[in-house]
Amino acid sequence: MVDATPRIADTCRGQGAEGIVGRLGSGVAVAMALLAMACAKEGTVVKTGDGDGGSAVQAKAFLDGYNARRLDLDKASALSYWKAANSGKKEDFEAAAAADLVSRTYHSDRAAFQTIGRLLQSADRLDAITVRALRVAKLAYEENQLPADVLQELVSKASQIEQVFNTYRATMDGKAYTNNELLEALENEKVSNRRQAIWEALKQVGAKVAPLLVDLAHVRNRAAVTLGYANYWEMKIRMQEHDPAMLVALFDRLEKETDAPFAAMKKRLDAEISKRLGVAPAAMMPWHYDNPFFQAAPPSPKVDPDVFYETRKREDIVALAQQFYTDIGLPLDSIIARSDYYDREGKDQHAFCMDVDRAGDVRMLLNIQPKAEWMDTMLHESGHAVYSAYNDPSLPFNIRDAAHILTTEGVAMLFGALGKNPTWMVAYAGVDKAKSDAAAADLYEQRRREQLIFARWAMVMFRFEKALYENPDGDLNTRWYDVVERLQLLKRPAGRDQADWAAKPHFTIAPVYYHNYLLGELFAAQLRAKMAAMSGHKGPASTLSFNGRKDFGKYLIDEVFRPGMRWEWPEFVRRATGRPLGPEAFAAEVQ
Repeated sequence: MVDATPRIADTCRGQGAEGIVGRLGSGVAVAMALLAMACAKEGTVVKTGDGDGGSAVQAKAFLDGYNARRLDLDKASALSYWKAANSGKKEDFEAAAAADLVSRTYHSDRAAFQTIGRLLQSADRLDAITVRALRVAKLAYEENQLPADVLQELVSKASQIEQVFNTYRATMDGKAYTNNELLEALENEKVSNRRQAIWEALKQVGAKVAPLLVDLAHVRNRAAVTLGYANYWEMKIRMQEHDPAMLVALFDRLEKETDAPFAAMKKRLDAEISKRLGVAPAAMMPWHYDNPFFQAAPPSPKVDPDVFYETRKREDIVALAQQFYTDIGLPLDSIIARSDYYDREGKDQHAFCMDVDRAGDVRMLLNIQPKAEWMDTMLHESGHAVYSAYNDPSLPFNIRDAAHILTTEGVAMLFGALGKNPTWMVAYAGVDKAKSDAAAADLYEQRRREQLIFARWAMVMFRFEKALYENPDGDLNTRWYDVVERLQLLKRPAGRDQADWAAKPHFTIAPVYYHNYLLGELFAAQLRAKMAAMSGHKGPASTLSFNGRKDFGKYLIDEVFRPGMRWEWPEFVRRATGRPLGPEAFAAEVQ
């Protein structure tokens, strides 16, 4: 690769900060301040000699300097994004984009990247933690070995799309609606043509986003090719420490193992929806399902989990999660105090958890309503939060994090599932035990449906996103429904040629990420199996009770949270669960 990237020192001393952030609007002041901070500390970069580049002293000096700057820049970037997600203001998104750009620019330092390479040449003279921290740092630098103008383009284009998602309000019958309002309307509507209108309104943002996203895909691909990869998809997969061939093979296997149970489940589901809506099963279309992407199970006619929360206030959802996590030895009171939970104009309409400094400032953003889905989401995001909060402060900053994105997703899914668990709802949501017992079998079947439906949806995202980066100029609208028909058994709407795929924000905010959700489900299933064995639980792992199990909390702290990134994720999973990551535990739960 031709080195067209200036060192951070050259950027600071030569063209000046203005040359990097001069086209980012009102975010310039933030970016200039952050870049000045990085430049001021630049002098501590270790210069290693050719003969002794791997000494422990030099490695420690490099990592100390690197992690001090990482903390400053990551914290500033996180706080600026938090502000933008809560306000939806253009100037706040510009500032967040500028902060992100500065972090990327810092990691574009070619000399630092080469220093890490020299240090790792003598890895056998370094301790395991130091080697791991250097390898993780190398990955952070590798993605950003790009010219400053390319880094700026990547950040600004993604930020532009994020702002569209955060501020766009679909219109129907001349009125603007939020996502939550449209989702609720879709759940309650029984007339097919009205359901179709609501579903189409939920997809409207796709037409706005699609050309921007295709353009961004081209930019991302050009950047990946510059770094020696075939395309952006391959680059991201490898930088997540996955083997692309292994991942494709695993998804092939999961597809085959879930083909039969998914088809049988969907046949029963379609019969139920047909009866509820008065539509023949053969005439079922995507808008007849309550989720616009069919990524979640519609309510069962036998048991609707929402009924167990219908008398609750939205504030109760937070309180229930707070009490539960306290009872298992993972209190999150300080996290709740920093978080933002309810809808308002301009605010991000989705949900996420953010670790600001890896030293205790963890916070969540949600838009809670008193529904089972939001109870699930609150428990889910709190799972991310405790994973971050109970890290090992002795680890270097850059490996003081989840072992892998799939493992933090797995923990979040482990807890999120409890929102519809009969035993949990009796203990925490105040559900009458007799009613819970009567509904238990249907609730567990609904949970199985959710696992199958989500697994197939995650496969859609995996297959389509791979195709998106392999050929951004292809017929993506058709490709989308090719994959949807095969994996979700949904019919494509006749004559529809719209960018329905682009209405999914993850292509922008978390590109080449969705496979980790499904891998997280596999990890969650293995955690459940491990805990079931720990507690002597009899019966399906899905019926395992977590109530008051402080031993579960301790196990998670000791074996899952505190190890951080000290091992690559396959070794971590083997140590934490007693076996390599595989589909066996998940397959057993959905058969």
